[in-house]
Amino acid sequence: MMQKCQTAPSCEVIVVDNASQDGSIDMVHRKFPWVRLIENDHNVGFALANNQAIVQSRGRYVLLLNSDTIVHPGALEELVTFMDGHPLAGACGARLLNGDGTLQHACHPMLSPQREVWRLLFLDHLYPRATYPMARWNGVEPRRVETIKGACLLLRRQALDEIGLLDDRYFMYTEEVDLCYRLALVDRQLWYVPIAVVTHWGGQSSALAAEEMYMQLYRSKIQFFYKFGGRPLVWRAKLSFAFAYLLRWTLALALSLIRPGWHTRSRTYRRLLAQLPGM
Repeated sequence: MMQKCQTAPSCEVIVVDNASQDGSIDMVHRKFPWVRLIENDHNVGFALANNQAIVQSRGRYVLLLNSDTIVHPGALEELVTFMDGHPLAGACGARLLNGDGTLQHACHPMLSPQREVWRLLFLDHLYPRATYPMARWNGVEPRRVETIKGACLLLRRQALDEIGLLDDRYFMYTEEVDLCYRLALVDRQLWYVPIAVVTHWGGQSSALAAEEMYMQLYRSKIQFFYKFGGRPLVWRAKLSFAFAYLLRWTLALALSLIRPGWHTRSRTYRRLLAQLPGM
């Protein structure tokens, strides 16, 4: 059902509920009866749930928007206006803010084993290779980027028709990296549009299972490397991750002796090292 989304361009809103148990379905029915609601009887994962909505949508653009977000006034208009003026753009993303108003990384350089290890060893504090220096960027000027976080990602339908939907073999995480990589392969540009602002409370959906989601994050990264680089890239990635996490686990183990709060991190890192070979 097409609606005027408050101050935004005409749009349709499709909500996919992945078998939530918090009363979300009743709330949507009660407060937003015009929303098209897809009710899954089990958690089918982020990628497949978004694909369910995409295939039912009809607009010339598709906005992927996490449930733990607040879209600031005018943000959707800015994103659509930008895409209308940049026909080579396959996707764009908004400036994301944390709940306290601080800047959140909304985009990143393309994932690689080298960049991931650089980030894990905190070397981005010396020179940003795995992240962009977004704090130093102009808060108005759009920039070409390599990946955009899926919390708020506006996609051109024509570009989706060229590359296909999200790869639903990713249960959670890295599916937007995969999508951005495939857009780049067909010479579609990706842009960060900071004048459009969205607040994103990251990690709310996975807070109750943080350690398992951490394992899932790395399973998805390994899956990405296998898809686009095969076994040689996967083994290089696994060796790189093992090196970085061995150092992180050793540090966390030492710190846990004087700060009990580090015990959880130490346990998570140890579990990742144990599971990494089989990922």
